[in-house]
Amino acid sequence: MAEQVDAVVVGMGPGGEDVAGRLAEAGLSVVGVESRLVGGECPYWGCVPSKMMIRAADALAEAGRVRELAGTASVRPDWAPVARRIRDEATDHWDDTVAVKRFEDKGGRFVRGRARLSGPSTVSVDGTDYEAATAVVIAVGTEPAAPPIPGLAGTSYWSNREAVETTEVPRSLAVIGGGAVGLEFAQVFARFGSQVTVIEAADRLIPLEEPEVGDLIAAVFRGEGLSVITGARIAQISCDGESFRIELADAPPVQADRLLVATGRRADLSALGVAVAGLDESARFVAVDEHLRAGERLWAVGDITGKGAFTHVAMYQARIAATDILGLPHEPADYRALPRVTFTDPELGAVGLTEDQARKQSITVSIAVTQVPSSARGWIHKAGNDGLIKLVADRDAGVLVGATSAGPAGGEVLSALAVAVHGRVPISVLAEMIYAYPTFHRGIEDAIRGLR
Repeated sequence: MAEQVDAVVVGMGPGGEDVAGRLAEAGLSVVGVESRLVGGECPYWGCVPSKMMIRAADALAEAGRVRELAGTASVRPDWAPVARRIRDEATDHWDDTVAVKRFEDKGGRFVRGRARLSGPSTVSVDGTDYEAATAVVIAVGTEPAAPPIPGLAGTSYWSNREAVETTEVPRSLAVIGGGAVGLEFAQVFARFGSQVTVIEAADRLIPLEEPEVGDLIAAVFRGEGLSVITGARIAQISCDGESFRIELADAPPVQADRLLVATGRRADLSALGVAVAGLDESARFVAVDEHLRAGERLWAVGDITGKGAFTHVAMYQARIAATDILGLPHEPADYRALPRVTFTDPELGAVGLTEDQARKQSITVSIAVTQVPSSARGWIHKAGNDGLIKLVADRDAGVLVGATSAGPAGGEVLSALAVAVHGRVPISVLAEMIYAYPTFHRGIEDAIRGLR
């Protein structure tokens, strides 16, 4: 017989843990199920430890800029403090005891194991069934996905997890994938002494963002000594146990001691048995409505919904799903002002639509681009001042529908642009604002003038 509970949350990453905690605090009997670590990818292999790595690499780069700005400095990269900080401060040596207690202190019950739907509202965990009277929430996230390149399977290539866990910097590193994850790790390891080659199948880096951003980061990378290959077709990969050889169809082969594959992530819906709930197990993601409902008494949050593989999206969805489950009033999910940041140096921030996406939606587009080095703050900043601000406006509606902020503080400058897109602030109002001088965000004013 299945044990009767109010709710079962499958997957206790950031979104799942938040939903489960909110429901437990509201007085529901909640079972939270996780086969790995409570907290998910973000605190153990994603956002937190990777940004510690980036912070360390950026400190090295800033020290190297002293000679251009203030005199001389001698810096020797050392990976040991980085690896130690990841273990001691971020991941607690990949132990989730504190996270489990955090959930249980809210009144939830934690179960470690692999979950599978055994009925429309029943979850089986290693032979024990839990039937949810109110809600089942799917929040299992995604796993690193490797492309079907001949020779790749079975080799000791890295995903983001092995890159975070490493205690040594490889002498050379090949990175397959020029998206956010691949670019962040590529720059980190290059700044710690690796000879790095980035290989991207598209015709530019970070291909889902504006082309100006791809051109910018490629130029920065090449200036820092990284090799960048775009439009690449990989024919074969081999590994002799000591190094990798990547055969390219239209370029010389790439040899490297380590290989990082950063070509995206996937959800395994068949392993969850979602067909019993009427869902398509062959789909890439779980389809949800604006309330995060996936079916009767069934909700889904986080990466598995395909709405953006970001912790902030999972947390946003968790709030909506929890309030919907509890029958409380709430605003439906709205992703038109979705912010995202790639934490390279310069930081690459974006919100809303790209120019190309806006045109494909038949929006009457106006754009403007300003360069950070030509701004007063960019000129003052000097070394490491690469960047730009690009605005995408709906000319007929008189509002911004997208924006990009790349620069030394690109992710922070993005906040003002995110508010403008989310709030549909009229461009005329943005043009009348007082922008502090001299700041990086004052470049927004210059770009607004370009739109007018």
